Amino acid sequence: MFILLPILTILLLFSLSIFVHELGHFLVARALGLVADVFSIGMGPALWKRKVGATVWKIGAVPFGGYVALPQMDPNSFLEGTGSGDRLQIADDPAEEKGEGTSEPAPRNLPRVAPWKKILVSVSGAAGNMVFAFLLATLVWIVGKPASLQERNAIIGYVEADSPSAAAGLTPGDEILALNGTPVASWLVVAEGVALAPADTVSLLVRAPTGAEREVAIELETNDIGLRMLPGLDGLAPCHVAALMPGSGAEAAGLLPGDQILRYDGQKVYSPAHLSQRVEAVGDRAAEIVFLRSGQEQSARVESRYDEEAERRLIGIQFNTLSDLDYGDRTHPTPWAQVKSHAGSIFRFLRALTTPATSGAAAGAVGGPVLILIMLWLMVKSSFILAIWFTGLLNVNLAILNLLPIPILDGGHVVMNLYEWIARRPPPPRLVNALANLFAILFITLFVILTFRDSVRHLLPTLRHWFGG
Repeated sequence: MFILLPILTILLLFSLSIFVHELGHFLVARALGLVADVFSIGMGPALWKRKVGATVWKIGAVPFGGYVALPQMDPNSFLEGTGSGDRLQIADDPAEEKGEGTSEPAPRNLPRVAPWKKILVSVSGAAGNMVFAFLLATLVWIVGKPASLQERNAIIGYVEADSPSAAAGLTPGDEILALNGTPVASWLVVAEGVALAPADTVSLLVRAPTGAEREVAIELETNDIGLRMLPGLDGLAPCHVAALMPGSGAEAAGLLPGDQILRYDGQKVYSPAHLSQRVEAVGDRAAEIVFLRSGQEQSARVESRYDEEAERRLIGIQFNTLSDLDYGDRTHPTPWAQVKSHAGSIFRFLRALTTPATSGAAAGAVGGPVLILIMLWLMVKSSFILAIWFTGLLNVNLAILNLLPIPILDGGHVVMNLYEWIARRPPPPRLVNALANLFAILFITLFVILTFRDSVRHLLPTLRHWFGG
């Protein structure tokens, strides 16, 4: 039951996201007089189906994806046209729906639909996801979600060596109190203020751990996706152990998943990146590591080892990035702020993906269905309200990605119908068919590649750990 409940929750959230997308298509299509043959949640063989009016409602055996069969929207149906302005379509076989055999279905003529109507139907799926995202964001706003440390303070957790920030004397543990004279309450506010700063240099009021305050001028830099940021700085993040690399120094020292690293070689650590920096500084000698386990501080001696692939010294810890949460101090971001943040993240990713200098890194960071499921699994197990928030993020991403001008996506339908509207004739049917087949193959290939890569990256290490491999 402990495992079944999160699985059912994930299936419910996924199914709702698919349902609202397809419902958007269905409602607008029916309002504009289009025929809807099938409304399916999930793909593959039907686990359940029922015909209501002219539409077959079904649940597919594969709980990912879904569709509304709108024959008047099908770009490939031009190949089946009669040449008289109507399209020859195949009706559902009533005998098949009743399980009474497989007699030949009767043909039917369906009138063409104006391009503007098909454009409205195409974008209505994304609209459904956006409405759902706002509803989920409203729930998060009312209930509140567990806050990360960077949502609750503006303490510096990492300073890159040899960066302008290091040259200005900033160190991990310093707290930013004000940006250009405006008080700031969190690292997220700092990041937003820097991105919108009127000049390339900002003034920071900083308080050291000793309590001393000072003004620091920092020249901003632009990252690979065009966002201005403080050079070489990151916020506070606790070092919670998620997993240990087999044969590593941390494993030999007796650390366990769930431990929180507090100090390393006598110094407090403010983030995983800061700990990595300290490991490099200590070098090949053994150092004392102090960690918190079940509310009690413990210590051990740990050795680092040089990793050829990472090109740095490691003690062999994988960190839990979801453990930086406070369930007693919840934040209440407005629905608009949440949706705006969700949309900003996907637009920044798309910009990075289409920029030659950053496309490789962006492609390496993209996750497929396996990673999405893992993230949602972690969210559900951590907090149901976080799962609601993450589902809102997925819906915004689904809406935006579906509107990309790519064949087989909703945006592809928009482009083809804009062409038909302007040229007063549909696109060449053989070209439409070729593009649809090509991109279908590309999407299937991408799906397989991402699934394999995410499985190797995220599932196999976990399975090896479970089975002692």
